[in-house]
Amino acid sequence: MITDFLRRVWALIKKEFITIWNDPKSRAIIMLLPIVQLVIFANAATMEVQNINAVVLDKSQSVESREMLSRFENSPRFRFFVYAKDEDEFQKLLDNQIVQMGINIQNDFSRDIKSGRGTNVQIISDGRQTNSAAIAAGYASQIVAGYNADLTDNNGAGINISVRNWFNPNLIYQWYILTVIVAMLALITTLVLTALSIAREREVGTFDQLIVSPLSSFEILLGKSIPPLIISLTLTMIMVGMIELFFHVPFRGSIIVFFFAIAISLLAIVGVGLYFSSISNTQQQAILSAMTFMMPAVLLSGFISPIGDMPIGWQYVTYLNPVRFFIALTRGLFLKGMGIEEVLTNVIPLVIIAALTLTLAGRTFKRKLG
Repeated sequence: MITDFLRRVWALIKKEFITIWNDPKSRAIIMLLPIVQLVIFANAATMEVQNINAVVLDKSQSVESREMLSRFENSPRFRFFVYAKDEDEFQKLLDNQIVQMGINIQNDFSRDIKSGRGTNVQIISDGRQTNSAAIAAGYASQIVAGYNADLTDNNGAGINISVRNWFNPNLIYQWYILTVIVAMLALITTLVLTALSIAREREVGTFDQLIVSPLSSFEILLGKSIPPLIISLTLTMIMVGMIELFFHVPFRGSIIVFFFAIAISLLAIVGVGLYFSSISNTQQQAILSAMTFMMPAVLLSGFISPIGDMPIGWQYVTYLNPVRFFIALTRGLFLKGMGIEEVLTNVIPLVIIAALTLTLAGRTFKRKLG
């Protein structure tokens, strides 16, 4: 029984690979589009930050430190501040990208100012979001410099500003954009290939043959899912190799964890593509449906603007978006070496989304068969 099941599914998988390869449009999508876009985005894409969330660790708790921080709070550049209790909370908020920047004020801040020795203020930015990090650090430096000017006018000691960029010390913009583009291109490839799969059968007139074959609806969907998943996984790993080899972006995570995390991410997108394919009568309809999904998915992923800057209602909507978690995994595993706990935080929602989208696609396909 199991042998017959595997034989039938394997036959459909082989047929699907052959169909994809024999279709010039599919070959172009697989071989040319991801590589061309990878090169273009690496050199041409730019972004702009709007609001900044920050965490403060004020060990001084003095009049001077509060006066300086009040200038941050009154600045239109900053959205909100979180006051951390200790170093662990300070680091955790930055690690989990709840804030974009940290301000660290040491115990001797007030004493050093009053004694005339001078003091230090440490500005820490999240280098995973390169453009935002550079701009945030620049705004913070301007505010501290303004406070410093008032101190020196009053014959006080100066403040030395120390800026550190975590996860991307030199703020190399390609590190940020390339780790995100991997997810974007894998999304496009997976979504388009799966959206075309069933619609192609209807358009060329082979769908009826598929229905009368010994394959069940589950076996048909399984056979349609595996080839795009394998192709997209292979392309993703090739792009990861290119990013490391040609653009010298360090991969700090586990490649095995990365592989399985990306596989689950792509599986969630496969379900979306199969749903669009099952409701489309032509390939053109399938492509248009995929493109309609793609734009809001990208906008709500945190790629263009931070999720924390969105209205609260839309922030909740992003939890239904697999691209949000996909980007978090690629960027986190690449630049930070994300731990298992953080990986699971992003993988579990993807598993739920994959189960929902694949179930929806299966039920829609069965209804269409009926």
